[in-house]
Amino acid sequence: MPPPSAVRKAVTGASIGNAVEWFDFAIYGFLATYIAAKFFPAGNDTAALLNTFAIFAAAFFMRPLGGFVFGPLGDRVGRQRVLAVVILLMSAATLAIGLLPTYEAIGVAAPLLLLFLRCLQGFSAGGEYGGGAVYLAEYAPDDRRGLIVTFMAWSGVVGFLLGSITVTVLQAALPAAAMDSYGWRIPFLLAAPLGMVGLYIRLRLDDTPEFTRLSSTDNVAKRPLREAITTSWRSILQVIGLFLIFNVGYYVVFTFLPTYLIKTLEYSKTASFTSTTLASLVALVLILPFAALSDRVGRKPMLIAGSACFAVLAYPLFLLLNSGSLAAAITAHCILAAIESVYISAAVTAGVELFATRVRYSGFSVGYNIAVAGFGGTTPYVVTWLTSTNGVMAPAFYLIVAAALSLVTVLGLRETAGDPLRAGSRPPDVLHDATR
Repeated sequence: MPPPSAVRKAVTGASIGNAVEWFDFAIYGFLATYIAAKFFPAGNDTAALLNTFAIFAAAFFMRPLGGFVFGPLGDRVGRQRVLAVVILLMSAATLAIGLLPTYEAIGVAAPLLLLFLRCLQGFSAGGEYGGGAVYLAEYAPDDRRGLIVTFMAWSGVVGFLLGSITVTVLQAALPAAAMDSYGWRIPFLLAAPLGMVGLYIRLRLDDTPEFTRLSSTDNVAKRPLREAITTSWRSILQVIGLFLIFNVGYYVVFTFLPTYLIKTLEYSKTASFTSTTLASLVALVLILPFAALSDRVGRKPMLIAGSACFAVLAYPLFLLLNSGSLAAAITAHCILAAIESVYISAAVTAGVELFATRVRYSGFSVGYNIAVAGFGGTTPYVVTWLTSTNGVMAPAFYLIVAAALSLVTVLGLRETAGDPLRAGSRPPDVLHDATR
């Protein structure tokens, strides 16, 4: 078992790097209304916003590709090296978005370049979350794995919160004309110094004890992606179902609702960003205590509670959002964040624990990123379209369906809290290949 100082160093390195990555990734959503105005033709605000969220979703379709590339790399060459590469890619792409000319300056090339850079961000993110979760799981003691792994999810919310605070401060400090002219670029330009800090920290990390042991016994998978798909396909499918409501809930609460409050409920941008900041703070306060609780009572009770609360409370909470009171809307936003926190607190750890060390990075990354592509990045676009065609309560029904499907998956999971991680061994076909 690694000493506590090594565990703390691992948590710090993975968490800070992940917070930087998700700051980079999230500010696009917070600045969606500005991006819509800058990178698409004027005249139809709804169409421009839908196009902006379509590019947001396109980045997520690149995430499985990132998982297919970085997951096997992490299982072959180690977790630490891959985590250093992905933060460099993310920060470079984010910085470039901040420097892009607008539609007015270069025409249709502007949204095309924006699409390319968002896809590069998505490709990078495909190796980030799964890799960081695996890295922490392989450092954590069995009886505290839920708490330690969930620092990955917690730090993602930190990144979202930092993005929200940055945009809120700029919105309050700059005149509207200045924010529209150049202020929206500032959060993207911050990617350069933040990325260098994250890269420096990750380059100083060691690889995990689990992977080091695997490597020292020459038990590293030669074809980890193929091995994961052939030996752990059921676990991959379970991860996809497990992360359905995780992603729908996450992107409704932290990406869609800021725009919903502005465009649909007609609150000010400052009020919207304030609500998002408070919802993020609620999540930050609750996620880690709930994660520690999952180490005591198990992953499944937390997952059942979170998905069931979404299924039962989504509709009344959207009624509260639409009551006409800003205080009521902020309260509903924060309650939705609290429900998401219950689910988040156990989901990442439960997913990672399903796989053996030989294929953990590959298997978890593939399942997680397919779920994110299908149900995360598409969520702002889908619920924006549903709201425009089916009314303001449509997002609640989307949450309810996603929660019900994830609940079915959770009920079929085995309880893994407190169990040792499995190293895994060469499957028979791999053993046969090795003796040729």
